Amino acid sequence: MPLRPAAALAGIVALLLVPAAVARSRDAFQSELARALRAPRVSPAQTGAVVLDLRTGRTVFAQNAGLALRPASNQKLATTYAALTALGPSFRIETDVLGDGVESGATWRGNLVLKGYGDPALSDAKLVSLARQVAATGIERINGRILGDESWFDTRRSGVGWKAKFYLHESPALSALIVNRGWTGRHETSRPALMAAQLFRLELRRAGVTVSGAAAVGTASASAVQLAFVESPPLSELVQHMDVFSDNFYAEMLLKEIGAVQGSRGSAAAGLTETRQLLTAAGVPLAGVRMVDGSGLSLLDRWTPRALVSLLQTMWSDPDLEPYLVRALPIAGETGTLHYRMRTGPARGAVRAKTGTTDNSSALSGFVGSRYVFSILENGRPVRTRSAERSQNRFAQVLARAAASS
Repeated sequence: MPLRPAAALAGIVALLLVPAAVARSRDAFQSELARALRAPRVSPAQTGAVVLDLRTGRTVFAQNAGLALRPASNQKLATTYAALTALGPSFRIETDVLGDGVESGATWRGNLVLKGYGDPALSDAKLVSLARQVAATGIERINGRILGDESWFDTRRSGVGWKAKFYLHESPALSALIVNRGWTGRHETSRPALMAAQLFRLELRRAGVTVSGAAAVGTASASAVQLAFVESPPLSELVQHMDVFSDNFYAEMLLKEIGAVQGSRGSAAAGLTETRQLLTAAGVPLAGVRMVDGSGLSLLDRWTPRALVSLLQTMWSDPDLEPYLVRALPIAGETGTLHYRMRTGPARGAVRAKTGTTDNSSALSGFVGSRYVFSILENGRPVRTRSAERSQNRFAQVLARAAASS
């Protein structure tokens, strides 16, 4: 039965009104996000944010999307991607005991070398295991020294562009051989390889192996033979610890590990060369991006919100990386650096994001359920951290509420 003219006209009008209603809803959503982002004494000119709809790939909010800003610990997201991609989630970092000399009955004539390959989680318990393994070979005496070999990494102890106070306070001394994060019981050592050799010498004695020589720093010869070894937890667990607790030390150690394994040497520069190549190959837009360290402590690091959202979307879209990324990000109101933030409201349990906090940068980048990926960078000299974090929390709550109602 044909429609009457009035009914047909009403249908046409209704269809015309739908896009207008959608546009009004979108504008209201963007306005709400913009209001949430405003923070007292935090400059809008030094604030950037991007939100992408993971279902459609459409950008639903952008403010200074291409502005190059200090990322603080959001730099660790790049380290996360590079480590998981270049090394693999199951990669483990070895620590070896090498015999540099000859075995004569129950005596090792020569030095034992404790060689580190960059395990940030190396602990006393692992040294106990190494000492017992040496004793199990039948060796009862060492007539040489115990050497700590840290040659797998370069000798730089801190990052480029760090404030002086960051060294030993925001990160222990960087070394390929470091035990207990270099903690002596009173302070963190500036000579981690020597400390590791001293501790290992003590554990050998406790395991029943006498050592005539002292502990020192040195390197193993090419003819040295392996007598014992231990391994770190899998890389996926190291990355999870790094991101959940925003561990600067782990980030810098993993960056050097990338350089040592896949690049030209165990240095931050070599690790960053590999990182940039991986990001470029993945299609992450690096205009305005400058990476100087692995943790984001450097005053020279720069990222754009657009690039961080692209990086997160890249990892989200990769089935080999997504499970490890999701586990690594703190959960709002529940875990890690977000434990005490967004403890109520729709964001709790729904927002997984990497925080970032320095004197001049506050950042939050991550996911809202499976609906949105976002990045917020706020800079200042200094930045008002609490004010910035409140604005980030409000922003995430708006996104979580929208995701829950869609």
